[in-house]
Amino acid sequence: MKKLHRLLYSAGLLAISLSACKKMDLAPTDRFTDLNYWTSTTKASEVLNMAYSQMMNNDRFFYNEGLSDNAYVGRGDNQGALSISNGTYDPSLSRLKSEWDDRYAGIKTANVFLENVDRVPDMDETLRTRMKAEARFLRAFQYFQLYTWFGDIPFFTSDISIAESRTIARTPRATVVDFVLKEMDAIAAVLPNKQQYDAADAGRITSGAAIALKARVLLYENRYPEVADACEKLMGGNYGHYDLFANYEGVFLPQNENNIEDMLDIQYVPEVRAYSNYFDLAPLSVGARDNAMAPLQELVDDYVMLNGKGIKESGSGYDESHPYQNRDPRMGTTIVYDGYAWKKPDGTTQTIYIKPGSDPDQSKKLDEYGPGRVSSPTGYYMRKYYDPQGGNNFLSGLNLILIRWADVLLMYAEAKNEQGQMTQEIWNNTIGKLRTRAGFTDAAAINYNAAWTQADLQSIIRRERRCELAMEGLRIFDIRRWKTAEKVLNGWAHGARFGDAGIDNGYIRVAQRTFDAKKHYRWPVPRDERALDPNLGQNANW
Repeated sequence: MKKLHRLLYSAGLLAISLSACKKMDLAPTDRFTDLNYWTSTTKASEVLNMAYSQMMNNDRFFYNEGLSDNAYVGRGDNQGALSISNGTYDPSLSRLKSEWDDRYAGIKTANVFLENVDRVPDMDETLRTRMKAEARFLRAFQYFQLYTWFGDIPFFTSDISIAESRTIARTPRATVVDFVLKEMDAIAAVLPNKQQYDAADAGRITSGAAIALKARVLLYENRYPEVADACEKLMGGNYGHYDLFANYEGVFLPQNENNIEDMLDIQYVPEVRAYSNYFDLAPLSVGARDNAMAPLQELVDDYVMLNGKGIKESGSGYDESHPYQNRDPRMGTTIVYDGYAWKKPDGTTQTIYIKPGSDPDQSKKLDEYGPGRVSSPTGYYMRKYYDPQGGNNFLSGLNLILIRWADVLLMYAEAKNEQGQMTQEIWNNTIGKLRTRAGFTDAAAINYNAAWTQADLQSIIRRERRCELAMEGLRIFDIRRWKTAEKVLNGWAHGARFGDAGIDNGYIRVAQRTFDAKKHYRWPVPRDERALDPNLGQNANW
């Protein structure tokens, strides 16, 4: 039972009275800070649950993929993905403002909780200590998101006044990074591990989640020895037991929520907190409305063949006339392509016809690619995170995972290889293990090759990371930290081979993108925030 996030409903009601907290420059309402509010554990829990609800929302989770070279947002500008990926945005873009406002709203909630929870009388002290650690994690997570996007940011650990918020300057990014890392160490020493929580508390922050977030923070800083150290502590079982779930597809199915691989997630409950993003992501023939975001050919091309070779490598066996055969099994769990057998909730399958002229019912041809149609502009649809138990309009309560064990293995493999320390044992426990779980059986795909150079392994590991974590909102952060965004986000993004054979070998030209390395690795401070606080300054070249 998702007891924790059933409580988010009451936290949501509380949030209605706290609308003033949505902007950093506004003070909380009297109801939130009233001295009489902090009278019970239940009331304190409502505020903490509100902080949980502010951690991440489903729209950003999904549409962050559209910021990267994994997917294309073709209708509307969901979460600013079209403007940002095309390089046409400026400080007035609403996504920048909402990201800034929402993150600082979460920080405000955590600060108010931490400043007031000690007032609650007759509260179990062990519980109070744990709840403080949870709030500190949630605050640090918000800061991590903010500095990753914006660089230097306003930083404070108390509930600042309106006057202070209008004069505060930005703190150097490195200082905030240091704060987040120290918080994760302190929090991990206090929080229970996953197995120590009762079932009713599934979804709460654990010590394992704290160390996993620490590893991710370090990864984004390219501090590889420390990444490896954090991952080794997790792999040694110091912070609870984690492992890969038995099969890849099962990780993302509702009957397996809170499984052994799940380290940190956004929890949902269909009755009180749900989302319906798949209404605009799934094939139209299975009930979707239209297509708002679709996978790109560049992602499809990175899925290797069953023998472990890339599609352009000699001896791969890739056949352009049958491009989806004998490919990495994870591709079919993640992406819908022409001729795809869509699994329906009743156990039957439905063929998805995407290639123009392929649908036997040409009076409908709902999913076929075609300019001006509401079907996919790339010739692909999403499958990962489809909820077969969903309700009308794909309403879903399926949890969305922010960190899972597979990521820890990938972080560890990358960190060891970047130090020139990859070995057969490390390979077997990371990439080999992931590929075996994915369904590879060919020894050439699973086994370590001693002839690989460090550069070879870097390419393999980066590709593995992309395909394992595709459509989970992480690709944009990887290409930014690798400083490859300027390469992969410049030029044409492509769709399936349904276009003019004389242009790009027939692969659809979906959108021409621009990424300026002099400015786009940091988002600009939102225009409206600078109008309120002239001390914020602006990032370079904005």
